[in-house]
Amino acid sequence: MVFSDLFFLFVFLPSFFLIYIAAWGVDKMRAQNLTSSECVSRTTWRNAALIVFSLLFYAWGEPIYVFLMLGSVAVNYVAGLLIDRSHRHRRLALAAGLCCNVAILGTFKYADFIASSLSGIGVPVPAPHIALPIGISFYTFQSISYLIDVYRRQAPVQKKFGGLLLYISMFPQLIAGPIVRYDLVAREINDRHVTAADLREGVFRFLIGLGKKVILANQFSEIAGQFLDGPMKELSTTGAWLGILAFTFQIFFDFSGYSDMAIGLGRCLGFHFAENFRHPYCCRSITEFWRRWHISLGSFFRDYVYIPMGGNRRHQALNILAVWFLTGLWHGASWNFVLWGLYFGIIVTLEKYTLLRVADRVPRVLLHLYSLLLVVVGWGIFYFEDFSRMGEFFSVFTGHGAPFHDFTVESAFFSNFWLWVTAVVFSMPVYDTITRLAGKWCPASCIGFLALTVRLLLSIALLALSVSLLVGATNNAFIYTRF
Repeated sequence: MVFSDLFFLFVFLPSFFLIYIAAWGVDKMRAQNLTSSECVSRTTWRNAALIVFSLLFYAWGEPIYVFLMLGSVAVNYVAGLLIDRSHRHRRLALAAGLCCNVAILGTFKYADFIASSLSGIGVPVPAPHIALPIGISFYTFQSISYLIDVYRRQAPVQKKFGGLLLYISMFPQLIAGPIVRYDLVAREINDRHVTAADLREGVFRFLIGLGKKVILANQFSEIAGQFLDGPMKELSTTGAWLGILAFTFQIFFDFSGYSDMAIGLGRCLGFHFAENFRHPYCCRSITEFWRRWHISLGSFFRDYVYIPMGGNRRHQALNILAVWFLTGLWHGASWNFVLWGLYFGIIVTLEKYTLLRVADRVPRVLLHLYSLLLVVVGWGIFYFEDFSRMGEFFSVFTGHGAPFHDFTVESAFFSNFWLWVTAVVFSMPVYDTITRLAGKWCPASCIGFLALTVRLLLSIALLALSVSLLVGATNNAFIYTRF
């Protein structure tokens, strides 16, 4: 089950909100009966409803791995209590908890990769062939965030098992992020409020994300597959460029769409998740690109890996490369992801000593073109797990041993012309620009009404068009659920 699934939209989500509203009513009645001296959670029944539906959501596709997640939560719950209560052995409890999380992730995500890599260099190791649990990279990193935040005393320990289970299993962000830091939502687990503005913003944000995924990402997935999944000998140079540009838009609208839906659902429930994308294709350097793309992952590695390793104080270049090696490996158990991570790590390192020092003297358009070219090349590395196919692709991509152009490229571009235009427009800060201009030219008394009307009409249009495209759709999986 995914957010862009018709069953989720019209069965699971309405059922959840009906139960959740009923639970909210019970919590409200309980709160009215409390005396000022009583200190209990004001979200008990809402949390219970959210936990039940989150476990149901996760178990829908992989029921057996629910027990893995529950076991992970139990381990982190005990480790958190030990960190909080023990003054002499806090570091030991933290180390044990971190090792357990890394062991779980390593076993289920990287065991086959390690075995095949060793076999490839002549060390025969039987591959265990363990299926990858959905979302394990995300909820493992959230568990690590919890332990470290408690250890650093940046957030209180979660003394209720259900509270920690809620944080780890919350279905809006469970299977594809964003990575929610424990210190940002710790208070909202037991005390949160939802206003009418929260509901408006949350619903609108969810529908924006749904539109990104269904209207844009799914269509670009078809175009990318048409050019990148077939025999490379039949691919032209312009076809290689069009295919990887289609994937460039696909992965952005796919992942940012999911993040928008997760943030929107969280807002409707009273949780304020941090932003995960900030118009990354507007960047003027690769360093800036990674400050705008998958922000929650970047901040995780910065705060929990890069800075503890020494950050900018010592061995900066080595620290950057180590972080980017881990970033690549986090994305997938394959050497192309490692190469992809190191590719960006090297560029970011070089930029610190070259481009970023003279960026003010370089025309913006050149910086923008430079950044986009390197990003597109990076997505080529990311796309092909098979190195032989990757080599063939880049050979065609650079114009070696392949025809320059063919008719299928023209057809794929002109028959989808408005799709390409829409993708370019909505990868830019359109909403911010319109809001700024409206505030400048429209009377203040009209702005609120105008914004509400536009949002309402746009929401209806997005929902209607998305549903019409989902009927009979066969290509609807989120890319990042694989990681």
